Amino acid sequence: MMKYTYILFFFLFGGSQIVAQTQLPTGRVSEDVRAFEIKGVVQGKEKYEPISGVEVSTDRGAMVITNLLGEYRIKAYMGDELTFRSPEFETKRHIITSDEDIDVVVEGYSETDASRSKSKMLRDDKASMHQAYLDSANTYKKKNIEKSIDFITESIDQLGKRANKKQLALSYTALGEIYQYHNQYDLAITSFNDALVANKTSKTTLLLGNAYLLYKDYERAKNVLMPMLKVKSLVPFQQTLLYEYLGDTFTGLGEINSAVAYYEKGLVVAKKNQIVPKLTDLNSKIADAYASENKSIEAEGFYGNSLKLAKNEAPKRSIQEKEKVADFYNKGNRFDDEIQLRKQSLNEINKLPKPAVEIKSGVIAADTITSQRINYKIANAYISQDKYDQAIPYLQRSIIEADSDDDLIVQKDATRKLSELYEYEGNFTKALKAYKEYGALVDTLYIRKEQEISRAARFNREVSTKQSRITGLEQERELSQSKYDLAVTGQQLIQESNKRQRWVIYSLIFGLILMGLATFFFYRSNQQQKLANNLLALKSLRSQMNPHFIFNALNSVNNYIAKSDERSANRYLSEFSTLMRSVLENSEEDFIPLSKELELLALYVKLEHSRFPDKFDYEINVDEHIDVGAFQIPPMLLQPYIENSIWHGLRYKEEKGFLEIALKQKDKETLEIIITDDGIGRKKSAALKTMNQKKQKSKGMGNIKKRVAILNDMYKDKVDVHIADLDSDGTGTKVVFILKKD
Repeated sequence: MMKYTYILFFFLFGGSQIVAQTQLPTGRVSEDVRAFEIKGVVQGKEKYEPISGVEVSTDRGAMVITNLLGEYRIKAYMGDELTFRSPEFETKRHIITSDEDIDVVVEGYSETDASRSKSKMLRDDKASMHQAYLDSANTYKKKNIEKSIDFITESIDQLGKRANKKQLALSYTALGEIYQYHNQYDLAITSFNDALVANKTSKTTLLLGNAYLLYKDYERAKNVLMPMLKVKSLVPFQQTLLYEYLGDTFTGLGEINSAVAYYEKGLVVAKKNQIVPKLTDLNSKIADAYASENKSIEAEGFYGNSLKLAKNEAPKRSIQEKEKVADFYNKGNRFDDEIQLRKQSLNEINKLPKPAVEIKSGVIAADTITSQRINYKIANAYISQDKYDQAIPYLQRSIIEADSDDDLIVQKDATRKLSELYEYEGNFTKALKAYKEYGALVDTLYIRKEQEISRAARFNREVSTKQSRITGLEQERELSQSKYDLAVTGQQLIQESNKRQRWVIYSLIFGLILMGLATFFFYRSNQQQKLANNLLALKSLRSQMNPHFIFNALNSVNNYIAKSDERSANRYLSEFSTLMRSVLENSEEDFIPLSKELELLALYVKLEHSRFPDKFDYEINVDEHIDVGAFQIPPMLLQPYIENSIWHGLRYKEEKGFLEIALKQKDKETLEIIITDDGIGRKKSAALKTMNQKKQKSKGMGNIKKRVAILNDMYKDKVDVHIADLDSDGTGTKVVFILKKD
């Protein structure tokens, strides 16, 4: 069974080594992991003018701003891409191939415009001073938190009441990083949130998510980080961090499968973009996740990867990873493997220059890895195997080194453990001596703890005071901003009021236009309807006129038949059919040529004269100067008047009467048609009517009046009719038609 266990271990550990080797190209690992400082100058080509305020950044997320002299300094790695951004010129990019200075020369840059130069110098001066304070704050971040906060305060104060949002956000982000470094996570979260309010950036959002992680507020970390998955502008390093932080979040929430999935996504991005340190970190965290679920085989495979990768990084990182894996071996009671790994760490740490290695990383909880602690842990591993003789030398070395480094905690624990071992071996003298030393160390440590508590309280008061000043500056800035916003709002209200008034006026004008259009269309619709009604009425009246005329003509035919005058009846019918054909052809027309109407009238009068040859004679007189073709007249308009003259005027006259139809030119546009008869007159004709005739109204004359009224309405007084007695004694009738051109 042991044989198969060794084979499986060799397969997993060896396989993990192969995987690790495929993740990194050979020959450039050591170059990639060494960060170095790149410096240079950004200036104009023509006059070599320095360009300040230029944003210099790497694709790993580092960023600085050039000072008044156009200078910059930034930490980078071999193969990083440097980006130079400024509103003054087109963005420049450069791939780092060595640690030499990188100067950027911009063509076409000029400061000759006086007003532009003055405003830009003022702006650049403020930007430079602001950046200088931020640089100073970062310099003192690890050494002196009070000074760091003071510099941040000065950087905010430098911006004034009308602070540039982007620069203000940089100050709050730097403040948050200072608080986070000194484990003041609640203050760090507040600062990052303030920075995001001023100017939202991916970098600050990631920092806020990490601060929530360190504060162990995993739900809020999740709420901050999950929306970042939709952001497309993240550089590869930021993408890797995002996946790593999400993995940490789900680890904290106990969702290990989700955590591993995000760690692996980060691993893919890091591998693709050769982000070497993150390859180690992510392998290590995947191992941690599997170890938390007691999946030892999987965990050991990824720990193997992280150990191999860490060897190619800085010695500090290698020692850190060895200690982490040794702790994993300790939990699995694999004390021999633990001791072997810790001894390797001890050899490596003794080769490093003093002071001892201090590791503060997001990968491992904040801890100080020192030789005294490693010796103490090796001793504990031997004690767990009951190898007390081998444990004692390591405890003694741990005590000596802890005393040298003034590490009272390790010295106390190692001394107590040594006392217990002496007692177990029966060496009570040494046990008592060690126990007394332990007691003295406890007393010293108690006093020191009291001093640390006092210092911590004083530190908290100082931080609170400095934070209060920053808060005061922010409140003053917000008050100034509120006053400005109030003035802007007042101006906007006035503009909005004017805008509303204009809209009311425009709406009224538009309403009037709509009302006018509606009125116009309503009027036109009415006119069209009226025209349609008139046309319908005319058609109806014409349909009534034709039967009336036919009825009267047939009475004449009937009269011939009654007299047995067959020849006259045949002749009359022949002429009547000619007349009827023409009447029916014109029955659908509103107007026909006057010449055509005159032909019909001549035929009609001839027919009537043939019936009553002894009652009247007639003449149709047309002025030779009249252009008859230029005038048009409604069909069958004159016939009823001629019919009335014959049937009601001339027919009842004792002697033979006379009918005249005369056409005269009144002016160029007007023609007169005069129908006169010397019959008995209208008054006497009315007296001769029977009672039945009086009850029945003349359809012909009634229809004529309606037709004239409709035609005049449609064609603006084209026809006018006047009827009067011919003589003063009431005899005879005169009908005058006034006909106008089109």
